[in-house]
Amino acid sequence: MKKIQMVDLQSQYEKIKDAVDQSIQQVLNTATYINGPLVKEFQEDLEKYLNVKHVIPCANGTDALQIAMMGLDLKPGDEVITADFTFAATVEVIALLQLTPVLVDVDQKTFNIDIEAIKKAITPKTKAIVPVHLFGQVANMEAILEIAKEHNLYVIEDNAQAIGADYTFSDGSKQKAGTIGTVGTTSFFPSKNLGCYGDGGAIFTNDDDLAHKLRGIVNHGMYERYYHDVVGVNSRLDSIQAGVLKIKLPHLDTYCNTRRNAARFYTKALKNHPAIITPTTQSNTTKNCGELCDFCDCHVFHQYTLQITNGKRDALHKHLLDNGIPNAIYYPVALHAQKAYQDERYKEADFPVTNQLVKTVISLPMHTELDEEQLTFITETIIKFLN
Repeated sequence: MKKIQMVDLQSQYEKIKDAVDQSIQQVLNTATYINGPLVKEFQEDLEKYLNVKHVIPCANGTDALQIAMMGLDLKPGDEVITADFTFAATVEVIALLQLTPVLVDVDQKTFNIDIEAIKKAITPKTKAIVPVHLFGQVANMEAILEIAKEHNLYVIEDNAQAIGADYTFSDGSKQKAGTIGTVGTTSFFPSKNLGCYGDGGAIFTNDDDLAHKLRGIVNHGMYERYYHDVVGVNSRLDSIQAGVLKIKLPHLDTYCNTRRNAARFYTKALKNHPAIITPTTQSNTTKNCGELCDFCDCHVFHQYTLQITNGKRDALHKHLLDNGIPNAIYYPVALHAQKAYQDERYKEADFPVTNQLVKTVISLPMHTELDEEQLTFITETIIKFLN
């Protein structure tokens, strides 16, 4: 059996090696390392794929979030509501801009931001909601948009883990994750479903005026060289990374479907074990299908994350590692409990789901190169240990 990896980028590269090498060589031959033609070409390709008017490439996903907030003219002290159970980058940029992060609990089944918790957290100072499409599944955007409309709030989608996912509204219409709110952001970190070979990110919007402002912010606030119209940052997607992404983008749907197939295998093998809760995919705003059906395009499985309910999560984590099966705990400490983000406003009783998840979740290997032999070994090892 081939060695199991958490993410197998080398094998994925081998399948597209010639095209990627040629694209990188094009940059080297022309020495157009910053804002070269491949950046513009990738931007246009991604706009078509997402069916969004504007894609603004930038240096990484964290910058994308920060720049999106800068573009919305949020002011120090403005409150921004986001999920407690996610990676720190989401709240990090809120704090860096001297905004006030308001962390709320998540949904037990989807791990995404809880709608009722959002409603309870809104105050006169609230200016924006940042739903995180965690582990590859789109949050309940229809409900979030309704709340935002009622309270005149911006919606900033953190789509770092769910590029390629579709969201189905109750009327049957669909939109790509990241293109639904006021503005969306993503990361092209190498392990993402659409990953480059370094750092990269992008911002999405259908708002012409906002897009214009964002394009200035990513380039030192310049629209004309040496004329700075807005306060900006230095955050550009370099041409080599754009060249890699341009080659990989046509494969994104295949990558996502391959991940879904691996997820189906995991779920079929593990769903009936009494100590395991397998992921729930929410097919639309009104129906949880309860299993990984062909129509569950709302989830692209950046991670496949179980809940282990018998108190043996940490022991399973070690047992898998001892048997050559990489795995990860995303995330072992809730954001409200992190030293950097502790606040007397937060009460443990406000985060019952998050406080449970940090003790029970474990993510299994998930990438495009998993084969049946590996998946069988992984699932059988889990079941034998928990029985």
